[in-house]
Amino acid sequence: MITMKSLLATVLVLLIPLMSPSNATASKPNILLIMADDVGCDAIGCYGGQSHPTPHIDALARGGMQFSHAYSMPVCHPSRVCLMTGRYPFRFGAEGMKWGDFPEAAEGISIGDRMKQAGYATAVAGKWQLCMMKNDLQHPRRVGFDSWCLFGWHEGGRYHDPLIYQNGQRREDTLSKYGPDLYVEFLIDFMRQSRRDGKPFFAYYPMALCHDVTDDLKGRHVAPYKDGRWMTYAEMISSMDDMVGRLVAALEQMEIRDETLILFTTDNGTPAASYLSVDADGKMARPKVFSIRNGEVVPGGKGKHDDTGTRVPLIANWPGHVRAGTQTDQMVDLTDYLPTVADVAGLEDEDVFRDGISFAPPLFGDARKRQRDWIYSEHRGKRSIRSPQFRLHDDGRFFDLITDPNERQPLSIDDLPHEANQAHARLQRRLNELKTPADR
Repeated sequence: MITMKSLLATVLVLLIPLMSPSNATASKPNILLIMADDVGCDAIGCYGGQSHPTPHIDALARGGMQFSHAYSMPVCHPSRVCLMTGRYPFRFGAEGMKWGDFPEAAEGISIGDRMKQAGYATAVAGKWQLCMMKNDLQHPRRVGFDSWCLFGWHEGGRYHDPLIYQNGQRREDTLSKYGPDLYVEFLIDFMRQSRRDGKPFFAYYPMALCHDVTDDLKGRHVAPYKDGRWMTYAEMISSMDDMVGRLVAALEQMEIRDETLILFTTDNGTPAASYLSVDADGKMARPKVFSIRNGEVVPGGKGKHDDTGTRVPLIANWPGHVRAGTQTDQMVDLTDYLPTVADVAGLEDEDVFRDGISFAPPLFGDARKRQRDWIYSEHRGKRSIRSPQFRLHDDGRFFDLITDPNERQPLSIDDLPHEANQAHARLQRRLNELKTPADR
Protein backbone atom coordinates (compact mmCIF):
# COMPACT_ATOMS: atom_id res chain seq x y z
CA MET A 1 0.00 0.00 0.00
CA ILE A 2 1.36 3.44 -0.99
CA THR A 3 1.40 5.81 1.97
CA MET A 4 1.35 9.60 1.78
CA LYS A 5 4.87 9.63 3.19
CA SER A 6 6.23 7.32 0.49
CA LEU A 7 4.41 9.30 -2.21
CA LEU A 8 5.98 12.55 -1.06
CA ALA A 9 9.41 10.91 -0.98
CA THR A 10 8.97 9.74 -4.56
CA VAL A 11 7.92 13.22 -5.69
CA LEU A 12 10.97 14.76 -4.02
CA VAL A 13 13.30 12.29 -5.71
CA LEU A 14 11.81 13.25 -9.07
CA LEU A 15 12.05 16.99 -8.36
CA ILE A 16 15.61 17.12 -7.00
CA PRO A 17 17.29 16.93 -10.44
CA LEU A 18 15.09 19.78 -11.65
CA MET A 19 16.00 21.95 -8.67
CA SER A 20 19.71 21.17 -8.76
CA PRO A 21 22.11 23.95 -9.82
CA SER A 22 23.78 21.38 -12.07
CA ASN A 23 20.69 21.33 -14.30
CA ALA A 24 21.98 22.56 -17.70
CA THR A 25 19.25 25.14 -18.24
CA ALA A 26 19.55 26.56 -14.73
CA SER A 27 23.34 26.70 -14.53
CA LYS A 28 24.31 27.51 -18.13
CA PRO A 29 21.67 29.59 -19.87
CA ASN A 30 22.25 30.90 -23.34
CA ILE A 31 23.32 34.56 -23.21
CA LEU A 32 22.50 37.20 -25.83
CA LEU A 33 24.35 40.44 -25.07
CA ILE A 34 23.19 43.37 -27.20
CA MET A 35 25.04 46.68 -27.15
CA ALA A 36 23.53 49.38 -29.35
CA ASP A 37 25.68 52.24 -30.63
CA ASP A 38 25.13 55.93 -29.77
CA VAL A 39 21.82 55.49 -27.93
CA GLY A 40 21.16 57.26 -24.65
CA CYS A 41 18.29 56.71 -22.23
CA ASP A 42 16.50 59.68 -23.81
CA ALA A 43 15.93 57.63 -26.99
CA ILE A 44 14.28 54.59 -25.34
CA GLY A 45 10.56 54.52 -24.56
CA CYS A 46 10.73 52.64 -21.25
CA TYR A 47 13.24 55.26 -20.02
CA GLY A 48 10.86 58.11 -20.71
CA GLY A 49 11.84 58.69 -24.34
CA GLN A 50 8.96 60.10 -26.38
CA SER A 51 10.55 60.79 -29.78
CA HIS A 52 11.14 57.24 -30.95
CA PRO A 53 8.86 54.21 -30.46
CA THR A 54 10.84 51.22 -29.17
CA PRO A 55 8.16 48.56 -28.56
CA HIS A 56 10.43 45.50 -28.62
CA ILE A 57 12.96 46.96 -26.19
CA ASP A 58 10.14 48.22 -23.98
CA ALA A 59 8.69 44.69 -23.94
CA LEU A 60 12.02 43.35 -22.67
CA ALA A 61 11.85 45.86 -19.81
CA ARG A 62 8.26 44.93 -18.93
CA GLY A 63 9.24 41.28 -18.85
CA GLY A 64 12.48 41.74 -16.95
CA MET A 65 14.59 44.14 -14.88
CA GLN A 66 15.32 47.75 -15.83
CA PHE A 67 18.37 49.49 -14.35
CA SER A 68 18.17 53.22 -13.69
CA HIS A 69 21.87 53.65 -12.85
CA ALA A 70 23.77 52.00 -15.74
CA TYR A 71 26.76 53.82 -17.20
CA SER A 72 29.27 53.74 -20.05
CA MET A 73 32.31 55.69 -21.06
CA PRO A 74 31.53 58.95 -22.96
CA VAL A 75 32.42 57.41 -26.37
CA CYS A 76 32.46 54.02 -28.04
CA HIS A 77 36.05 52.75 -28.07
CA PRO A 78 36.82 52.92 -24.32
CA SER A 79 33.34 51.50 -23.66
CA ARG A 80 34.17 48.47 -25.80
CA VAL A 81 37.48 47.93 -24.02
CA CYS A 82 35.60 48.00 -20.70
CA LEU A 83 33.01 45.46 -21.79
CA MET A 84 35.50 43.14 -23.48
CA THR A 85 38.02 43.08 -20.63
CA GLY A 86 36.23 43.98 -17.40
CA ARG A 87 38.87 46.67 -16.92
CA TYR A 88 39.12 50.39 -17.43
CA PRO A 89 41.26 51.33 -20.44
CA PHE A 90 43.99 53.00 -18.38
CA ARG A 91 44.75 49.61 -16.82
CA PHE A 92 46.48 48.73 -20.12
CA GLY A 93 48.56 51.89 -20.22
CA ALA A 94 48.81 53.80 -23.50
CA GLU A 95 47.71 50.69 -25.43
CA GLY A 96 44.35 50.74 -23.71
CA MET A 97 43.72 54.31 -24.82
CA LYS A 98 44.75 53.83 -28.46
CA TRP A 99 41.72 54.53 -30.63
CA GLY A 100 40.40 51.57 -32.59
CA ASP A 101 42.88 49.08 -31.12
CA PHE A 102 42.72 46.30 -28.55
CA PRO A 103 45.38 45.74 -25.88
CA GLU A 104 47.50 42.70 -26.65
CA ALA A 105 47.63 42.02 -22.91
CA ALA A 106 43.87 41.41 -22.98
CA GLU A 107 44.08 38.58 -25.50
CA GLY A 108 43.26 35.38 -23.66
CA ILE A 109 41.34 37.08 -20.84
CA SER A 110 38.50 38.75 -22.76
CA ILE A 111 34.78 38.14 -22.41
CA GLY A 112 34.85 35.68 -25.30
CA ASP A 113 37.72 33.73 -23.73
CA ARG A 114 35.91 33.64 -20.41
CA MET A 115 32.73 32.21 -21.92
CA LYS A 116 34.68 29.56 -23.81
CA GLN A 117 36.13 28.50 -20.45
CA ALA A 118 32.55 27.86 -19.37
CA GLY A 119 31.90 25.62 -22.37
CA TYR A 120 29.97 28.12 -24.48
CA ALA A 121 29.90 28.46 -28.23
CA THR A 122 30.77 32.11 -28.92
CA ALA A 123 29.97 34.51 -31.75
CA VAL A 124 30.03 38.26 -32.40
CA ALA A 125 28.34 40.24 -35.16
CA GLY A 126 28.07 43.94 -35.99
CA LYS A 127 30.62 46.58 -34.99
CA TRP A 128 34.06 45.54 -33.77
CA GLN A 129 36.21 48.71 -33.77
CA LEU A 130 38.98 46.89 -31.92
CA CYS A 131 41.29 46.56 -34.89
CA MET A 132 41.46 47.40 -38.59
CA MET A 133 39.96 44.13 -39.74
CA LYS A 134 41.62 44.02 -43.17
CA ASN A 135 44.99 43.97 -41.41
CA ASP A 136 44.09 41.35 -38.80
CA LEU A 137 41.49 38.95 -40.17
CA GLN A 138 41.72 36.51 -37.25
CA HIS A 139 41.59 39.05 -34.42
CA PRO A 140 38.13 38.04 -33.10
CA ARG A 141 39.29 34.43 -32.82
CA ARG A 142 42.28 35.47 -30.74
CA VAL A 143 39.97 37.12 -28.23
CA GLY A 144 37.65 34.17 -27.80
CA PHE A 145 35.06 34.14 -30.59
CA ASP A 146 34.45 30.97 -32.59
CA SER A 147 32.73 32.87 -35.40
CA TRP A 148 32.12 36.48 -36.39
CA CYS A 149 30.43 38.75 -38.92
CA LEU A 150 31.78 42.31 -38.61
CA PHE A 151 31.77 45.36 -40.82
CA GLY A 152 35.10 46.85 -41.85
CA TRP A 153 35.39 49.83 -39.53
CA HIS A 154 36.45 52.91 -41.53
CA GLU A 155 36.81 50.71 -44.63
CA GLY A 156 33.29 50.90 -46.04
CA GLY A 157 29.61 50.96 -45.27
CA ARG A 158 27.99 49.39 -42.25
CA TYR A 159 24.41 49.71 -43.50
CA HIS A 160 23.73 49.68 -47.25
CA ASP A 161 26.16 47.70 -49.45
CA PRO A 162 28.16 46.96 -46.30
CA LEU A 163 31.81 45.89 -46.24
CA ILE A 164 31.76 42.81 -44.02
CA TYR A 165 34.34 40.29 -42.88
CA GLN A 166 33.01 36.90 -41.84
CA ASN A 167 35.20 34.28 -40.20
CA GLY A 168 38.39 35.68 -41.71
CA GLN A 169 37.07 36.33 -45.22
CA ARG A 170 35.55 39.37 -46.86
CA ARG A 171 31.97 38.68 -47.90
CA GLU A 172 31.27 39.15 -51.61
CA ASP A 173 27.45 38.95 -51.41
CA THR A 174 26.59 42.24 -49.69
CA LEU A 175 25.73 44.44 -52.69
CA SER A 176 22.19 45.89 -52.32
CA LYS A 177 21.88 44.32 -48.88
CA TYR A 178 21.36 45.94 -45.50
CA GLY A 179 24.09 45.30 -42.94
CA PRO A 180 21.90 44.94 -39.83
CA ASP A 181 19.89 42.25 -41.63
CA LEU A 182 23.08 40.29 -42.27
CA TYR A 183 24.37 40.64 -38.69
CA VAL A 184 21.07 39.41 -37.25
CA GLU A 185 20.74 36.56 -39.75
CA PHE A 186 24.28 35.47 -38.87
CA LEU A 187 23.51 35.42 -35.14
CA ILE A 188 20.24 33.55 -35.65
CA ASP A 189 22.05 30.90 -37.70
CA PHE A 190 24.70 30.67 -34.98
CA MET A 191 22.12 30.26 -32.22
CA ARG A 192 20.25 27.63 -34.23
CA GLN A 193 23.45 25.67 -34.86
CA SER A 194 24.44 25.86 -31.19
CA ARG A 195 21.04 24.46 -30.26
CA ARG A 196 21.54 21.56 -32.69
CA ASP A 197 24.99 20.94 -31.21
CA GLY A 198 23.57 20.90 -27.69
CA LYS A 199 25.90 23.69 -26.48
CA PRO A 200 24.93 26.85 -24.64
CA PHE A 201 25.79 29.96 -26.63
CA PHE A 202 27.16 33.40 -25.93
CA ALA A 203 26.04 35.70 -28.75
CA TYR A 204 27.47 39.22 -28.58
CA TYR A 205 25.74 41.76 -30.79
CA PRO A 206 27.55 45.12 -30.77
CA MET A 207 25.12 46.82 -33.13
CA ALA A 208 26.09 49.19 -35.91
CA LEU A 209 22.84 51.00 -35.16
CA CYS A 210 22.47 53.84 -34.36
CA HIS A 211 25.87 55.32 -35.28
CA ASP A 212 25.79 57.46 -38.40
CA VAL A 213 27.84 56.68 -41.50
CA THR A 214 31.53 57.47 -41.70
CA ASP A 215 32.97 60.48 -43.56
CA ASP A 216 36.62 59.47 -43.99
CA LEU A 217 36.65 57.16 -47.00
CA LYS A 218 39.06 59.25 -49.12
CA GLY A 219 36.76 61.13 -51.43
CA ARG A 220 33.89 58.66 -51.63
CA HIS A 221 30.73 58.16 -49.65
CA VAL A 222 29.03 54.98 -48.54
CA ALA A 223 25.76 53.94 -50.20
CA PRO A 224 22.77 56.11 -49.24
CA TYR A 225 19.58 54.84 -47.70
CA LYS A 226 17.21 56.44 -50.23
CA ASP A 227 16.63 59.72 -52.07
CA GLY A 228 20.37 60.41 -51.95
CA ARG A 229 20.45 60.56 -48.15
CA TRP A 230 21.39 58.30 -45.27
CA MET A 231 19.11 57.17 -42.48
CA THR A 232 17.86 59.73 -39.97
CA TYR A 233 18.50 59.04 -36.32
CA ALA A 234 14.80 58.25 -35.90
CA GLU A 235 14.94 55.69 -38.72
CA MET A 236 18.00 54.06 -37.17
CA ILE A 237 16.28 53.85 -33.77
CA SER A 238 13.30 52.15 -35.41
CA SER A 239 15.59 49.69 -37.20
CA MET A 240 17.50 49.01 -33.98
CA ASP A 241 14.28 48.09 -32.21
CA ASP A 242 13.22 45.88 -35.12
CA MET A 243 16.51 43.94 -34.93
CA VAL A 244 16.00 43.33 -31.21
CA GLY A 245 12.48 42.09 -31.97
CA ARG A 246 13.76 39.73 -34.67
CA LEU A 247 16.26 38.14 -32.32
CA VAL A 248 13.65 37.65 -29.60
CA ALA A 249 11.22 36.16 -32.12
CA ALA A 250 13.92 33.76 -33.35
CA LEU A 251 14.56 32.56 -29.79
CA GLU A 252 10.86 31.96 -29.35
CA GLN A 253 10.62 30.13 -32.68
CA MET A 254 13.54 27.88 -31.60
CA GLU A 255 11.72 27.32 -28.28
CA ILE A 256 14.73 28.45 -26.25
CA ARG A 257 13.47 31.83 -25.08
CA ASP A 258 13.06 30.59 -21.51
CA GLU A 259 16.64 29.26 -21.59
CA THR A 260 18.18 32.56 -22.68
CA LEU A 261 19.29 35.60 -20.70
CA ILE A 262 19.09 38.77 -22.80
CA LEU A 263 21.07 41.84 -21.76
CA PHE A 264 20.47 45.08 -23.65
CA THR A 265 22.64 48.16 -23.18
CA THR A 266 24.46 50.84 -25.22
CA ASP A 267 28.01 52.16 -25.54
CA ASN A 268 27.43 55.87 -24.78
CA GLY A 269 24.84 58.62 -24.98
CA THR A 270 22.94 59.91 -28.00
CA PRO A 271 25.13 61.82 -30.50
CA ALA A 272 24.92 65.59 -30.77
CA ALA A 273 24.61 65.31 -34.56
CA SER A 274 24.24 62.67 -37.27
CA TYR A 275 25.30 62.65 -40.94
CA LEU A 276 22.25 62.75 -43.18
CA SER A 277 23.08 64.10 -46.64
CA VAL A 278 25.62 65.83 -48.87
CA ASP A 279 25.45 69.60 -49.37
CA ALA A 280 25.91 71.53 -52.63
CA ASP A 281 29.68 71.47 -52.19
CA GLY A 282 29.77 67.69 -51.80
CA LYS A 283 30.42 67.88 -48.08
CA MET A 284 28.47 65.70 -45.67
CA ALA A 285 25.82 67.62 -43.73
CA ARG A 286 25.33 66.68 -40.10
CA PRO A 287 22.18 68.08 -38.46
CA LYS A 288 21.82 68.12 -34.70
CA VAL A 289 20.05 65.32 -32.83
CA PHE A 290 17.49 65.97 -30.12
CA SER A 291 15.12 63.71 -28.21
CA ILE A 292 12.13 64.44 -26.01
CA ARG A 293 12.26 62.67 -22.68
CA ASN A 294 9.57 63.05 -20.04
CA GLY A 295 8.38 66.22 -21.75
CA GLU A 296 11.82 67.86 -21.96
CA VAL A 297 14.00 68.41 -25.03
CA VAL A 298 17.33 66.61 -24.55
CA PRO A 299 20.24 67.35 -26.94
CA GLY A 300 22.58 64.46 -27.65
CA GLY A 301 25.48 64.32 -25.18
CA LYS A 302 27.89 61.75 -26.61
CA GLY A 303 31.44 62.65 -25.61
CA LYS A 304 30.42 64.39 -22.39
CA HIS A 305 31.06 63.07 -18.90
CA ASP A 306 27.61 64.08 -17.70
CA ASP A 307 24.51 61.87 -17.76
CA THR A 308 23.69 62.72 -21.38
CA GLY A 309 26.98 61.15 -22.41
CA THR A 310 27.42 58.29 -19.94
CA ARG A 311 24.07 57.20 -18.49
CA VAL A 312 22.73 54.39 -20.65
CA PRO A 313 19.92 51.83 -20.71
CA LEU A 314 20.39 48.39 -19.19
CA ILE A 315 17.64 45.79 -19.40
CA ALA A 316 17.95 42.16 -18.28
CA ASN A 317 15.34 39.63 -19.36
CA TRP A 318 15.21 35.89 -18.62
CA PRO A 319 11.67 34.51 -18.23
CA GLY A 320 11.21 32.60 -15.00
CA HIS A 321 14.53 33.76 -13.55
CA VAL A 322 14.66 37.57 -13.68
CA ARG A 323 11.47 38.88 -12.13
CA ALA A 324 9.27 40.68 -14.64
CA GLY A 325 8.49 44.37 -14.25
CA THR A 326 11.24 45.12 -11.75
CA GLN A 327 13.44 48.18 -11.54
CA THR A 328 16.65 48.70 -9.62
CA ASP A 329 18.89 51.59 -8.57
CA GLN A 330 21.98 49.35 -8.41
CA MET A 331 24.94 51.06 -10.09
CA VAL A 332 26.47 49.23 -13.07
CA ASP A 333 29.15 50.14 -15.58
CA LEU A 334 30.48 48.32 -18.64
CA THR A 335 33.34 46.64 -16.76
CA ASP A 336 30.69 44.70 -14.86
CA TYR A 337 29.39 42.68 -17.81
CA LEU A 338 32.29 40.22 -18.07
CA PRO A 339 32.15 39.14 -14.41
CA THR A 340 28.34 39.03 -14.63
CA VAL A 341 28.10 36.66 -17.59
CA ALA A 342 30.89 34.54 -16.08
CA ASP A 343 28.90 34.39 -12.85
CA VAL A 344 25.70 33.44 -14.68
CA ALA A 345 27.64 30.74 -16.56
CA GLY A 346 28.71 29.20 -13.26
CA LEU A 347 32.42 30.02 -13.42
CA GLU A 348 34.41 30.24 -10.22
CA ASP A 349 36.46 33.32 -9.30
CA GLU A 350 39.59 33.72 -11.42
CA ASP A 351 43.13 34.85 -10.73
CA VAL A 352 42.83 37.79 -13.14
CA PHE A 353 42.38 41.40 -12.11
CA ARG A 354 39.04 42.95 -13.08
CA ASP A 355 37.59 46.34 -12.22
CA GLY A 356 34.10 44.98 -12.79
CA ILE A 357 31.76 43.48 -10.21
CA SER A 358 29.11 40.91 -11.09
CA PHE A 359 25.55 42.23 -11.02
CA ALA A 360 24.13 38.70 -11.21
CA PRO A 361 23.03 38.68 -7.53
CA PRO A 362 20.58 41.60 -7.88
CA LEU A 363 19.34 40.11 -11.16
CA PHE A 364 18.09 37.12 -9.23
CA GLY A 365 16.79 38.92 -6.18
CA ASP A 366 19.84 39.21 -3.91
CA ALA A 367 20.85 42.87 -3.67
CA ARG A 368 22.95 42.37 -0.54
CA LYS A 369 26.06 41.24 -2.42
CA ARG A 370 26.17 44.27 -4.68
CA GLN A 371 28.95 46.65 -3.60
CA ARG A 372 29.44 49.24 -6.36
CA ASP A 373 28.74 52.79 -5.16
CA TRP A 374 30.74 54.79 -7.71
CA ILE A 375 31.20 55.02 -11.49
CA TYR A 376 34.44 56.01 -13.21
CA SER A 377 34.68 57.74 -16.61
CA GLU A 378 37.58 58.77 -18.84
CA HIS A 379 37.91 60.31 -22.30
CA ARG A 380 40.72 62.24 -24.02
CA GLY A 381 42.67 62.89 -20.87
CA LYS A 382 39.68 63.96 -18.80
CA ARG A 383 38.38 61.86 -15.94
CA SER A 384 35.42 61.93 -13.58
CA ILE A 385 33.85 59.82 -10.88
CA ARG A 386 30.32 59.81 -9.54
CA SER A 387 28.22 58.34 -6.76
CA PRO A 388 24.43 58.12 -6.95
CA GLN A 389 24.26 61.78 -5.81
CA PHE A 390 27.54 63.53 -6.69
CA ARG A 391 30.00 63.80 -9.58
CA LEU A 392 33.62 64.91 -9.20
CA HIS A 393 35.65 65.92 -12.25
CA ASP A 394 39.44 65.78 -12.19
CA ASP A 395 39.58 69.54 -12.77
CA GLY A 396 37.97 69.97 -9.34
CA ARG A 397 34.36 70.66 -10.34
CA PHE A 398 31.92 68.96 -7.96
CA PHE A 399 28.18 68.69 -8.59
CA ASP A 400 25.14 67.61 -6.62
CA LEU A 401 23.27 65.62 -9.27
CA ILE A 402 20.03 65.58 -7.30
CA THR A 403 19.64 69.36 -7.32
CA ASP A 404 21.69 70.04 -10.47
CA PRO A 405 21.39 67.02 -12.82
CA ASN A 406 22.61 69.03 -15.83
CA GLU A 407 25.78 70.12 -13.98
CA ARG A 408 25.31 73.83 -14.50
CA GLN A 409 26.64 75.17 -11.20
CA PRO A 410 29.56 73.46 -9.41
CA LEU A 411 29.49 73.46 -5.64
CA SER A 412 31.90 75.57 -3.66
CA ILE A 413 34.25 73.09 -2.01
CA ASP A 414 34.89 75.46 0.91
CA ASP A 415 31.20 75.70 1.75
CA LEU A 416 30.11 72.06 1.51
CA PRO A 417 27.79 70.74 4.24
CA HIS A 418 29.15 67.83 6.27
CA GLU A 419 27.68 64.93 4.24
CA ALA A 420 28.65 66.47 0.91
CA ASN A 421 32.15 67.14 2.24
CA GLN A 422 32.51 63.49 3.21
CA ALA A 423 31.24 62.38 -0.19
CA HIS A 424 33.73 64.70 -1.91
CA ALA A 425 36.60 63.28 0.14
CA ARG A 426 35.61 59.68 -0.68
CA LEU A 427 35.32 60.37 -4.40
CA GLN A 428 38.61 62.27 -4.45
CA ARG A 429 40.43 59.37 -2.76
CA ARG A 430 38.96 56.91 -5.23
CA LEU A 431 39.78 59.08 -8.24
CA ASN A 432 43.37 59.41 -7.01
CA GLU A 433 43.61 55.61 -6.73
CA LEU A 434 42.33 55.00 -10.27
CA LYS A 435 45.62 55.56 -12.05
CA THR A 436 47.62 52.37 -11.78
CA PRO A 437 47.92 49.89 -14.70
CA ALA A 438 47.03 46.29 -13.94
CA ASP A 439 49.89 43.82 -13.43
CA ARG A 440 48.05 40.95 -15.12
